[in-house]
Amino acid sequence: MSDSIIIALDAMGGDDAPDIVIKGVDLVRVQFPSARFLLYGDEEKLKPYLDAYPGVKAVCEVRHTDQAISGEDKPSIALRKGRNSSMRLAIDAVKNKEAHGVVSAGNTGALMAMAKISLRTLPGIDRPALASMLPSPRGETVMLDLGANTECDADNLFQFAVMGADFARAVLGRVPPRVGLLNVGSEELKGSDTIKEAGERLRSLENAPFEYHGFVEGDDITRGVVDVIVTDGFTGNVALKTAEGAVSLYTNFLQSAFKYSFMSKLGYLLARGGLRILKDRLDPRGYNGAVFLGLNGVCVKSHGGTDALGFANAIAVTIEIISEQMIEKMIAHFEEFGVETKSGPNSEAPSTDTSKDATEKPASEPEKI
Repeated sequence: MSDSIIIALDAMGGDDAPDIVIKGVDLVRVQFPSARFLLYGDEEKLKPYLDAYPGVKAVCEVRHTDQAISGEDKPSIALRKGRNSSMRLAIDAVKNKEAHGVVSAGNTGALMAMAKISLRTLPGIDRPALASMLPSPRGETVMLDLGANTECDADNLFQFAVMGADFARAVLGRVPPRVGLLNVGSEELKGSDTIKEAGERLRSLENAPFEYHGFVEGDDITRGVVDVIVTDGFTGNVALKTAEGAVSLYTNFLQSAFKYSFMSKLGYLLARGGLRILKDRLDPRGYNGAVFLGLNGVCVKSHGGTDALGFANAIAVTIEIISEQMIEKMIAHFEEFGVETKSGPNSEAPSTDTSKDATEKPASEPEKI
């Protein structure tokens, strides 16, 4: 067990939990046979699923709690009433070094608030950012922030760039990753003062472990111009939802076109193999698993409405981040850039007075993704 990567799972988080959690583990355990899992949830509800999947039962340990965070709970309420919830206990397992990372498909705002309170941010990081991957012709593109911080200053964007580059290196293997700032134009004179200042800081950075490309525009997101796209949470969330809507619209148009006539239906039969490849390439489950970067521990958010395959992908992203020691490398890079660090990911996180949890609120409540 000591040589295994241990993942804490919020077994009660998500629209179809615990079904997707158990089935997701069943899929991912084949890819990562040495991984082990701590399941936090109602033991009585989990038992029939584990009995039906003996392979999953063999690699899991159940930690019982009958409390769970609902999708409607505000972060402040979750902090006050959810100390013994499946989500909070799974996060605390990372804080207490019982697990290397945590995955939840539950309430995004609650997960962000609890993780920030329990794990704390890394030295040199002002705010955690929500990062995920989008499809592009070159493979995947990392984008952050996707909703954790609706307003950001130049320091935040600079930190997001460094964290996003480390994420692209760990998960996508991009060396060196190319980083771009999302702007209204690619020219240096365009954009707000905040964007310009962040761009200047990145441009003047010496010995950076990434290549700063400059400003990128909205249509560059899906063109694969850069490996990492950095923006504030408001813009990032709007861009993400727009991309999801565009894919859905394109899919509906395509389905209607193939149903238009007998010849179009015949064309569908001839093109079915290629369309299947297209469907797999655009399948959102393959990109499931948004990471809260900047925390003193690995915390991954699965889409609440995903299925077992999507949840398995979120677990796989978590294991890859841990295997590549992304947080350790992130700390080293911030130290290299002159940011003082007093603790690392394996150091004891600052103690949290549980009496403060009832009143402490996150700086902002993240958008649901």
